[in-house]
Amino acid sequence: MKHIWTPWRKEYITGDRPEGCLFCTKKEDPAEKDRENYILYRGPASLVMLNLFPYTNGHLMVAPYQHVDSVDLLDEPVLHEIGALTQASVAALKSVLSPHGFNIGVNQGRVAGAGLPDHVHVHVVPRWEGDANFMTVLAGTRLIPETLDDTYDTLLPVLRREIAARGI
Repeated sequence: MKHIWTPWRKEYITGDRPEGCLFCTKKEDPAEKDRENYILYRGPASLVMLNLFPYTNGHLMVAPYQHVDSVDLLDEPVLHEIGALTQASVAALKSVLSPHGFNIGVNQGRVAGAGLPDHVHVHVVPRWEGDANFMTVLAGTRLIPETLDDTYDTLLPVLRREIAARGI
């Protein structure tokens, strides 16, 4: 069994949390703040945003506007949009970052690893062979090769094209 160690995320786990739900708060912010909030897309029922504490470069989250803690509580059209946005996100990340694979999933409930257990969302995490190298294992350090701002600027037009091509 392989383990994915993420000690660089300790700041996220132990740091101060803003009041309210991250996704609900970001959804209510004006679209003019999308770049600041790393929101790549706002759909009719959900949004796509970069993770502020990524496991790897390009780590995205697809979150419904519907504030529920379980996928079985989501309305069917919302599930459809989340699925379509996840597909578009994978295609855009393949085009921009050329990962060797992906971890895609939902951590439902705190015991399942959900950092935001009250608002279900999908993680799209690009992976590369050797991305858990000696720096991660020995030094407890993850090398993310570009800033979130650079990832945002590079990914934004490609993701928008993928979404438009799918008619989302």
